[in-house]
Amino acid sequence: DNVEWSEEQEASARSKVEENSSQLLPQDKQEEYEVNAKRYWDDFYKIHENGFFKDRHWLFTEFPELAPNRHPSQNGDSVHEFSNKEELDNEGLGSCENGHCSLETRAENQLNLMNNTPKICPEELAMHRSGEQNQSDGDYPGSSASYRILEVGCGAGNTVFPILQTNNDPGLFVYCCDFSTTAVDLVQNNAEYDSSRCFAFVHDLCNDQSPFPMPDESLDVVILIFVLSAILPEKMQCIVNRLSRLLKPGGIILLRDYGRYDLAQLRFKKGQCLSDNFYVRGDGTRVYFFTQDELDDLFTTAGLEKIQNLIDRRLQVNRGKQVTMYRVWIQCKYRKPAATQL
Repeated sequence: DNVEWSEEQEASARSKVEENSSQLLPQDKQEEYEVNAKRYWDDFYKIHENGFFKDRHWLFTEFPELAPNRHPSQNGDSVHEFSNKEELDNEGLGSCENGHCSLETRAENQLNLMNNTPKICPEELAMHRSGEQNQSDGDYPGSSASYRILEVGCGAGNTVFPILQTNNDPGLFVYCCDFSTTAVDLVQNNAEYDSSRCFAFVHDLCNDQSPFPMPDESLDVVILIFVLSAILPEKMQCIVNRLSRLLKPGGIILLRDYGRYDLAQLRFKKGQCLSDNFYVRGDGTRVYFFTQDELDDLFTTAGLEKIQNLIDRRLQVNRGKQVTMYRVWIQCKYRKPAATQL
């Protein structure tokens, strides 16, 4: 847990990335992957359905904002530790060779929750008032709820359904969306899907004309679990800006995603690199590997305050194949400044 890398190990990882990034795909091929992105993800879910990732029950320890009592620690130096023993159906290296690395869901983490004093500007206060007015005038799915969560990139529902099963708060409403129509169909056809507590919809994050079913400043939580990395890097800032507008003042974005030099990045071969730290998998889906600073820039540029931005390095051992694997994830929490009391 939380393995410290030596300078030699860091240099070796950097060398592997330089090697597998030395040959970029031609521009016409890159454009093809962007144009056909939806088809590649539809194909992924048609092949794997809901069997690739197991339900992410670790979320409630990592992100107490999703738990029934919704009371994360207010102690600035508190540390939560847990060990999740769930095993995955696809633990072998085969899925890592295609870049998806189903081992991502074996998340074990240490958290440092820092309670920052929020700042507010007049523009934010005006937006808050406008959002309240839009909310009271509109009738939309979940409009009567007191606590609203949106998961972006919901896949087959491995985050949504644990939330619905665990959190019985009658005021809770969960939205979930995905680029893939096939993924959303899997969620809607799941026996656990309850339209009185959940609304699943197809949404293209990269299309700023694609509407959300809820108004601005109506959400308490936005969840991004291994999804921002699948988006073209130059489009990430606009997407984070859009999602931040959906948050109520005081609302929070929760993110967990791939970190720089993760096993999945090191295993890519020459000819799979699209641009710096951005790759295409064998099935046509794409993935980016972040640094903490890059994510901090995305969220703070969108006007959000840092609560948490930590790097999580793990040593995992596949005993059957006698292989050691170094995983690198980044976990973030960023909050929209709360409105001042007048």
